[in-house]
Amino acid sequence: MARRCDICGKGPQFGAQISHSHRVTKRVRYPNLHVIKIKENGKTKKIKVCSKCLKKLDKNLVKV
Repeated sequence: MARRCDICGKGPQFGAQISHSHRVTKRVRYPNLHVIKIKENGKTKKIKVCSKCLKKLDKNLVKV
């Protein structure tokens, strides 16, 4: 299960976590994904969308 938005393609970002003593460890930041159900061609489909796309599409999509 990929952690990627099905609409915009937003995925994880890689970077560094730096503590107060300036120790650097690698970390991953994941997008805020939600699984929603939509009707497409009369069939119910589950898609993963990020919060930004969910706000944009909330008025246009018919949720089940």
